[in-house]
Amino acid sequence: MRIFRHFEDVPPDMRGGAVAIGNFDGVHLGHRAVIGEAGVIARAEAPAMPWGVLTFEPHPRLFFKPDLPPFRLTPLRIKARHVAALGVDFMLVLHFDAALAKLDAEAFVAKVIVDALGARHVVAGYDFVFGRGRRGDCHLILGMGEASGFGFTCVPAVTDPEGGGPYSSTRVRERLVAGDPRGAATLLGRPFEIEGRVEHGDARGQAIGFPTANLPLGEYQRPATGVYAVRAGIDRGADTDWRAGVANLGRRPTFGGEDVLLEVHLFDTDEALYGRHLRVQLIAFLRPERRFDGVDALKAQIRDDCRHARRVLDGLS
Repeated sequence: MRIFRHFEDVPPDMRGGAVAIGNFDGVHLGHRAVIGEAGVIARAEAPAMPWGVLTFEPHPRLFFKPDLPPFRLTPLRIKARHVAALGVDFMLVLHFDAALAKLDAEAFVAKVIVDALGARHVVAGYDFVFGRGRRGDCHLILGMGEASGFGFTCVPAVTDPEGGGPYSSTRVRERLVAGDPRGAATLLGRPFEIEGRVEHGDARGQAIGFPTANLPLGEYQRPATGVYAVRAGIDRGADTDWRAGVANLGRRPTFGGEDVLLEVHLFDTDEALYGRHLRVQLIAFLRPERRFDGVDALKAQIRDDCRHARRVLDGLS
């Protein structure tokens, strides 16, 4: 998949395609229905049209409310990977700044969708809004498409089979905050991941016999603090080496920690991971984080956590 950061950069061979437009934070099952619909339309043509995704970074919510607590499910690198996995040809990532926020919806369609992309078909979710004052919606795109010569499909709400309502990023965040990574996975269509470069910590895990790889949470949504059964993917270049493990997500109250950190202990490996890129899937919530009276009590609990996590992960294999 090719990625473009400015609409002026879209080359001729990527113009004239079917384009899905949205924020797509999480790339959950509802998002995948919207993006997939653009793919169906693109591939139905002979020859096939380019299949594209138009999205925004930073998330518009962060632009308008910069003091919000971290809420992202898929920062750009991760969003791009999940979009690419669907088979999309290109992704146009528009920088959401003051100039874009002030752009009228009609001007956005004319400037980006018509002039820059030359789109032959546009797809959006039923609740997508855009442009200054959030005046742009599916009805506006449909009308401008009829006038400008491109087709438009509005994808209705896609609901989960458990009757919980439409798939949404908000519902994924709610499941994570509630300590329900399995519920979040049913909405995402895959386990929720936290990804980043392993940092040096205080080496307390190594000292007590349970070395950990430490990841900062950055802009990620904070799931419930506690202990999780995890699968961790070590970046091997073209491949990802997946390992089972257990992780503590929290402030380490036994040692007086303050910042929320993800500390991952991988089973059956003593590989040094400092500086390596790590993907951590939260598979199951095991228990809340709590303070222990001393190191011995903490070590005993970690041993129990490891046994519990192995049972959970073995049951999934």
